[in-house]
Amino acid sequence: MSLSHTAAEYMLSDALLPDPGGSRAKGLRLELPSDRLLKFVTVGLPLFLVSLAFAREFSTGSQISCFSPTNFTGKQSAYVDTACWDSLVHYGFDTEGHAVTKSLWALKVFPYSLLVVAVLMYMPYLLWRYAAAPALHSDLLFIIDELDKSYNRSVRLVQHMRKVQQASAEPERFWEEYERARQERYFEFPLLERYLTCKQHAHSLVFIYILRNLLLLFFLAATCLYLVFLHLNIFFQDEFNCSIKTGLLQAEPHIPPLIPCKLVFFSVFQLISLSIGGVYVLLIPVVIYNALQLCQWDKGLLAIYEMLPAFDLLSRKMLTCPVNDLNIILLFLRANISELTSFSRLNAVSALREATANKQDIDTVVDFMTLLAGLETTKPKH
Repeated sequence: MSLSHTAAEYMLSDALLPDPGGSRAKGLRLELPSDRLLKFVTVGLPLFLVSLAFAREFSTGSQISCFSPTNFTGKQSAYVDTACWDSLVHYGFDTEGHAVTKSLWALKVFPYSLLVVAVLMYMPYLLWRYAAAPALHSDLLFIIDELDKSYNRSVRLVQHMRKVQQASAEPERFWEEYERARQERYFEFPLLERYLTCKQHAHSLVFIYILRNLLLLFFLAATCLYLVFLHLNIFFQDEFNCSIKTGLLQAEPHIPPLIPCKLVFFSVFQLISLSIGGVYVLLIPVVIYNALQLCQWDKGLLAIYEMLPAFDLLSRKMLTCPVNDLNIILLFLRANISELTSFSRLNAVSALREATANKQDIDTVVDFMTLLAGLETTKPKH
């Protein structure tokens, strides 16, 4: 008998979760995997392509090539290239023969505009980091700690029940007291459950998360429209007519009125714009999907934790409209499941409950531990 008691004590002591060795604050993830991927692509892609464009500009030198008259010297030809690159204005004629001008200056600022795009794409992340992440960090630390402690309380409850049952002269009386305590919810964890219930009525985190996705969606759409505008108006004209008869050269008779020029970097800018536009169009459904996650509950995690005594947030229909802070917290708990040590234990117990023949004998982790501790011989069947 003493050997079985000793074995049960060791089994119950091993079931307790160890204290975390380091601080959980450093390991918490305050971004969902999909949001992290969006930040990496939307910010990193324009920066990478702009760096390639600048590298090509520095390596090849001039970004424009003008066909100067044959009587121009080398310095005069270099002046023509510089003047046409500085002005970047196309001189042409309409269908009626009237002179018209078209500015191509957007090509000159195109690499810098992509830097602005990268900064804009980083702004939703900054909004989340400074407006929502601190509060979310505190919520996750408290909830993860309480969930693990609640599991340990259940195991310690079984340890105490076993000692009381061994010292009791009337085992049937002991189980009657146990059943009455369950009915009167003496084993519940009111702090954790009420805290989660309060989060259903809070909407600060979900508001910031929706605002973050709306801003990101707006910036993606604006960037795509900007690239479409460039393609329709500028990115199909790699050759233009330049006029240098201005200022001191306006009265010079040997200078032609228009000089044809060609943009050397034109194909590179076309490729960059098509790459960014194509990737951003593909990312728009991802952003919409992230926002639509809030329209349904992630009930899998809470359903597992209903194995804790009197933790019935789902069964008591306390989950109402999913657009609230509790749903956001559940999404981030799922992303930080590695920090939630008790989840794997309860998940295994839940799987064993589904596999056992007498499911009515296992309602909570306390019931499961009592069966493992050898108390089922005197425990009344539900």
